[in-house]
Amino acid sequence: MPTPSLLCFGELLLRLGAPGRQTFLQTPAFDVHVGGAEANVAVSLARFGDPVGMASVVADNALGLHAKGELRRHGVDTARVRAAPGRMGLYFLETGAGHRPSDVLYDRANSAFTLDTQYDWARCLDGVAWLHMSGVTPALSQACADAAVAAAEAAVAAGVQVSFDGNFRAKLWQAWESDPPAVLRRLMSSATLLFADHRDMGVVLGVECDADAIEDKVVQAARHAFSAFPHARYLACTQRRQHDVDHHELSAMLVERDGTVHATPRHALNNVVDRIGGGDAFAAGVLHGLLNGQAPGDALAFGLGAACLKHSIHGDFNLARVADVEHFLGEEGFHVRR
Repeated sequence: MPTPSLLCFGELLLRLGAPGRQTFLQTPAFDVHVGGAEANVAVSLARFGDPVGMASVVADNALGLHAKGELRRHGVDTARVRAAPGRMGLYFLETGAGHRPSDVLYDRANSAFTLDTQYDWARCLDGVAWLHMSGVTPALSQACADAAVAAAEAAVAAGVQVSFDGNFRAKLWQAWESDPPAVLRRLMSSATLLFADHRDMGVVLGVECDADAIEDKVVQAARHAFSAFPHARYLACTQRRQHDVDHHELSAMLVERDGTVHATPRHALNNVVDRIGGGDAFAAGVLHGLLNGQAPGDALAFGLGAACLKHSIHGDFNLARVADVEHFLGEEGFHVRR
């Protein structure tokens, strides 16, 4: 397998979901999927045909080997995924219905990933052009926060561009004596591409974007980000309107350091199958576009198309191919493709 052009760093998880739209343990069974924010990005990029790898630690047992095997099955280079003593991180999902929202319960403390945080970043990043991380990893523990900062700083020193998704998870940060703004500032200061919006800048920089329109809030957030983070060239995010758990509207924006603003039309998402991983699908789509020389506006459109399609796919992974996204963006209708 060729050296990956992009490396994702984060924890592989097992998702245990209540079947269908049932509440937790309404039926004593769970549907099991492999996931994790960064792993979702890796799988999506591999499905798009991009050489991508994963750096992580899984439990040295059947569950860990299965998770690693799932990435490899979809074409992700797992040479930098090692097995170590410990357990797999888990999360439980109760999918909402109507006006009952979905609910997530985390069970990730003392996983193999959080206990073994030593990486040879010079070796891991050798030949890599981009490193992708998210705010989930540093939220797990002080050791994971230190590992994430070490990865980002090693990438900058090696000339590797960093992509960082804010992915603020309050439940995880609150489980230990953490300082989210301080940690996230260090990580965002290394990033070329930020997946973040005005809410992230509020958490990280303590600034308030006081515009009325959401689009103007995003532009203000981008200005704050570019002022605070010297490496940042792009800030991208989605905007979601929810009528109920099955009916959403999704659009996206990308702001460049020079002030250029790209915005997409809003797409209606009816009969949502699974929204988990939609943000990761968006990140993967934007990264795919930039990796393959697309103009920022075209990369944004591709990212939104990928995110929209993810809402029709069960599980954490976006299984869409490039042709599927292009078909969606081409608005060729819903006829059976024969």
